[in-house]
Amino acid sequence: MQKLLVIIVAILVGGFLSIQLVPYGRDHSNPMVGNEAVWNSPETQALAERACYDCHSNETKWPWYSNIAPVSWLVQRDVEEGRHRLNFSTWGSGEGGEEAEELGEVLYNGSMPPSKYLITHPEARLTDAEKQALAQGLMSVAVGEARQSSQSKSAQEASEHEDGESAEHEDHD
Repeated sequence: MQKLLVIIVAILVGGFLSIQLVPYGRDHSNPMVGNEAVWNSPETQALAERACYDCHSNETKWPWYSNIAPVSWLVQRDVEEGRHRLNFSTWGSGEGGEEAEELGEVLYNGSMPPSKYLITHPEARLTDAEKQALAQGLMSVAVGEARQSSQSKSAQEASEHEDGESAEHEDHD
């Protein structure tokens, strides 16, 4: 019986050591920060950094346990998925307004930050007032981005229209 227990423990330890050789979950590089959001207030930015940035930016702080499989696999997957869904470091390069609206909803319904993240990052736990402030701030950022985007498109269209008129005048001369 004791010999069987030793064999089982040896197999478990061997298996644990073997999975450390799997390379997934070890790429802890943070890509360059591109178009960071233009925050409506330092408070909104601080709340987002505290509760969201580890998974939703290119400024992830990789904890020590993110180097140990199988936890490293889960952390890597969560960061990759988080950056894919919303990345504050590439804000405005896609659909920021929709991202902010969706983020406001998930903040209100309590699915973000996820409870498994809060276990090891209690500082990310937001009070109801903080959730509301962050959601409102994100909506403000999204509205500003949408306004800026439409102004840029209008300016581009006006420039293209002027270029077209200039070409017509040159053709008539």
